[in-house]
Amino acid sequence: MQPVPSNVVLLVEDEPHILFLLSEYLAGEGYQVLQADSAARAFEILATKPRLDLLISDYRLPDGVSGVMIAEPALKLRPDLKVIFISGYPIEIYETGSDLARAAPVLAKPFSLDSLRSQIQQLLAD
Repeated sequence: MQPVPSNVVLLVEDEPHILFLLSEYLAGEGYQVLQADSAARAFEILATKPRLDLLISDYRLPDGVSGVMIAEPALKLRPDLKVIFISGYPIEIYETGSDLARAAPVLAKPFSLDSLRSQIQQLLAD
């Protein structure tokens, strides 16, 4: 019997294989994972789920939407939400000029699951 997940993670990733892999990994680590394969689905979850602890978002998403474009309004609604960006092009995140992009952790793809785990633990411990 698995423990009841203590933290809720919204995972935003448009690549199905990565979304599946990360979701399975996070669920195995004891997190409740909500999956979004697009910005529209991410905003739907943000609008309807009463509790979210962590947003993990890819930077480059379909239709010219970025992870920063999801995270900034999400933080206005939920100021305590923690954010991690993942990207194959991490320099683009820093080039947005967003304060959030400079403050939030960025994991460059490919990254190890151990580095993801330690980053999550560090953020959620704060």
